[in-house]
Amino acid sequence: MLSSPQHFAEVAKKIYDRGFQMATHAIGDSANRVMLKIYASVLKGKNDKRWRIEHAQVLSPDDIKMFGDYNIIPSVQPTHATSDMYWAGKRLGAARLRSAYVYKQLLKQNGWIPLGTDFPVENINPMYTFYAAVERKDLKGFPAGGFQPENALSRAEALRGITIWAAKANFEEKEKGSLEPGKYADFVILDQDIMKVKGAQLPKVKVIKTYINGVKVYDKK
Repeated sequence: MLSSPQHFAEVAKKIYDRGFQMATHAIGDSANRVMLKIYASVLKGKNDKRWRIEHAQVLSPDDIKMFGDYNIIPSVQPTHATSDMYWAGKRLGAARLRSAYVYKQLLKQNGWIPLGTDFPVENINPMYTFYAAVERKDLKGFPAGGFQPENALSRAEALRGITIWAAKANFEEKEKGSLEPGKYADFVILDQDIMKVKGAQLPKVKVIKTYINGVKVYDKK
């Protein structure tokens, strides 16, 4: 840990008292447990503060329910699962691996989950994020059945995760994240339908045009 639990507890109280949103990086099960307990001690129950745990990567099965009990948002990066899967079991052991990268379980806690790329640690391409979330495979299609496929997201869930739920994580769902009257017209036009194309094709989907607030800022020639 980079600071003591007491430090994080003091910061959490200050943030809560001033109405700010807290977000903390926690990857391992111990770090997540510490922060979940600190969040819980300040939030004290159901709320709409949308305090986040960034990564929420390795969790104790007994701690997962705290995300739902206190409306803590797990902000995850699906390509972490497919980048780490080759060696994660050796470092964590089989038992702990079962409750790592559990995006489907985390989705169930609050009914929504924001997804990100974690660039520059991972590739900036959000199609890789979408692909990893739904297929749980690397770019070569490994493993054949997907890594821990029980925690794969549906395509609709993954699409929401990189759009409206990502906006919601920042209290921006009334401004962006979906195409609706009154919102910024931020959108891309793709060369294939990601809701229908075969899974193996998802990483190969290309952007044809990009619009930000209704203005075209990219046009593939």
